[in-house]
Amino acid sequence: IDRFSSSIEEDDIPKGWKALNFEKILVHTKYIVENDGDNYFVKAVSRASASGIYKAVDIDPKIYNTIQWQWKVENILKKGDETKKSGDDYSARVYITFRYNPENVSLWEKTKYGAIKLIYGQYPPKSALNYIWANKLPKGESIDNAFTDKAKMIAVESGDREIGKWIKEERNLYEDYKRLFREEPPHIIGIAIMTDTDNTGESAVAYYDDIVLLTQKMQCNF
Repeated sequence: IDRFSSSIEEDDIPKGWKALNFEKILVHTKYIVENDGDNYFVKAVSRASASGIYKAVDIDPKIYNTIQWQWKVENILKKGDETKKSGDDYSARVYITFRYNPENVSLWEKTKYGAIKLIYGQYPPKSALNYIWANKLPKGESIDNAFTDKAKMIAVESGDREIGKWIKEERNLYEDYKRLFREEPPHIIGIAIMTDTDNTGESAVAYYDDIVLLTQKMQCNF
């Protein structure tokens, strides 16, 4: 997906990525490319703000079934609580969005998604896996997002034990999707990173690097 470099867009985000902003949220998280010698990475700074950046893709998760990335956080959120809307903030998250297919849904869902398409010109994602640096949710646990069961929150790290360290993560996104949504995943349409503190009103700083999708064959070579 990206190992990052000095190439950036006009708004300082990595080349090939787009801003992911949300209606009614006026204060956005700042994403900039920084480097340590020859290694480039993304730094996110959030102060009572929320936004992300994403890269559009079209990938079959049955083939590219595993995601790897590196991240680091300077703090977690004291008021963060994965079970409440008021605490739905994270120092760091990497999330994957999956395609909506109108042929495989109920009439109610088709009507709902069709109305959104009329307003915005395209269908929203069907679902999402959020790999989070959790505030209170224990490492390894998964829950529905506080706002929607279409997004699953997976605590890859939790608490402040590892703050200030680069941590390399790996998840089988194909198996995670089947376990949490109880169905085969559709195609991946986007990979996003997000640091947000709008609900808690706090501040957070995080770093992201080396976001890679792997096939089973490629994993054997790592």
